[in-house]
Amino acid sequence: MDKKEKQEVQQGKEGCPKETDKKVLGMTDSKPQNKKIDEAYAAYIAQQNNNRIQANAKTLLGVLVGSTIMAINMNTFINQGGLLPGGANGVVVLTQRIFSSFFNISIPFSFLSILVNAFPAYLAYKTVGKKFTVFSCLCILVMSFLTDLIPSYALTYDPLLITVFGGIINGAAVSLILNAGASSGGTDFVAMYFSVRKGISTWNYVLMFNAVIILISGILFGLDSALYTIIFQFCQTQVLNLLYRRYDKKTVFIITDKPQEIADRIMEMTHHSATMFKAEGAYTHKPHYVVYSILPSEDVQKVRRYARSIDAHAFINVMKSEGVTGNFYMRPIS
Repeated sequence: MDKKEKQEVQQGKEGCPKETDKKVLGMTDSKPQNKKIDEAYAAYIAQQNNNRIQANAKTLLGVLVGSTIMAINMNTFINQGGLLPGGANGVVVLTQRIFSSFFNISIPFSFLSILVNAFPAYLAYKTVGKKFTVFSCLCILVMSFLTDLIPSYALTYDPLLITVFGGIINGAAVSLILNAGASSGGTDFVAMYFSVRKGISTWNYVLMFNAVIILISGILFGLDSALYTIIFQFCQTQVLNLLYRRYDKKTVFIITDKPQEIADRIMEMTHHSATMFKAEGAYTHKPHYVVYSILPSEDVQKVRRYARSIDAHAFINVMKSEGVTGNFYMRPIS
């Protein structure tokens, strides 16, 4: 355990019951608390190593399916509606249309995509994670070449249907890739970089960057397609915020008579510590304890489930957390 994680453990121990209180509640434990956390984390790492092949296969499948959906969406909704996808793909599509309209030159999507994504990929490789970057580059290659190979096909000619469903499908495809442990490249690389460094969701900032690309497109090719593109990218961003929750945090309050057991289970399952407070019911005046912890959104349901299995009468309150400052452990991107 590194220095940062030890500080987190020490902070989590503040507010724990005194030894006399533990004896009263039957929570005595001769094993040191930090040793228990070390053992739980060692078991977690061992499990991750044992499941590495399975995890890589899952990532590969998510990348292939997601990039294929993006390529199909590019040739059925985006190009048919004259829309611009988000991020680097938007830059690529806009560049294609500029050269085609003003210079009568057709440039392959794959060539421009690789060119635009080269530097962001290098940035991600150095700062985010090698596995993440390699699978993301695979996504870029598969999506780019399939976009050149798959013929264009119009499913509908209604611009509003093209805009809304194109945005939903694109957002779902990008979310699938992100949840699998990769990205679609370009601004995703940059967004992941700042998310790792700052621990915040950056998709709304990506939307602001896309607005500049939309403005240029509107000036060159008309405001109608630009306005529809705004709706398209808004739908895509909302789907991303809904389906990709890695950087969302939740505050959990658990009122219980078995605080140590629940706190131990939280630490074992999530590698996050907890703080315990002595409390008293305002109506019954019976003594209770409050277990307080901040967790990634993805861990909340299993903590809720296991807390109820330990104490069927536990009262659990979950709230969204904003602006968490301090030693908050985030599982690294590999």
